[in-house]
Amino acid sequence: MMHVVSQHTGWIEVICGSMFSGKTEELIRRLRRAAIARQRVEIFKPKIDNRYSDKEIVSHDKQKIKSLVIESPDEILKHALEAQVVGIDEAQFFDKSLVKVTQTLAKMGKRVIIAGLDMDFRGEPFGPIPQLLATAEYITKTHAICVVCGNPANYTYRKTQSTDKVVVGAGDIYEARCRNCFSPPKKEETTE
Repeated sequence: MMHVVSQHTGWIEVICGSMFSGKTEELIRRLRRAAIARQRVEIFKPKIDNRYSDKEIVSHDKQKIKSLVIESPDEILKHALEAQVVGIDEAQFFDKSLVKVTQTLAKMGKRVIIAGLDMDFRGEPFGPIPQLLATAEYITKTHAICVVCGNPANYTYRKTQSTDKVVVGAGDIYEARCRNCFSPPKKEETTE
């Protein structure tokens, strides 16, 4: 008689979309449910994102949950050893090493939940998100509402003239736009 050994398998969930589409809200909702289920949860955010809080991830509608601020994805491995569920917000601000870190965590049997912009203000893939989408078991694409016409919005429009790829901001700098109302800046006008 053969015995089947049950093994806990980890996985990766990615929540992506434009700004103001509820990515962080959904991340917080999932992490709170895991905590209610008495799972050990560890949450991370990049140091660059200090818009609303230095010690919490905060949604645009002011929901918040305590997090660790880190500079590099490698720091996640040090702090998440005891966690069953790992949450990562604003993943687009991390480098591509985040992909390897999340793969390692999933192989360790952890549920990894990542939220981030899938496209930058030019409408191009942003940071490690494309690779995370390719390796995730579960993907949730969130949509905002276009501020111009009211249709589902999938793009983040930058209202300022800055050409830097990364400009941290909120409604003062960005707004959600649908495909028809989005107009990216000319490629030669932007800097990497």
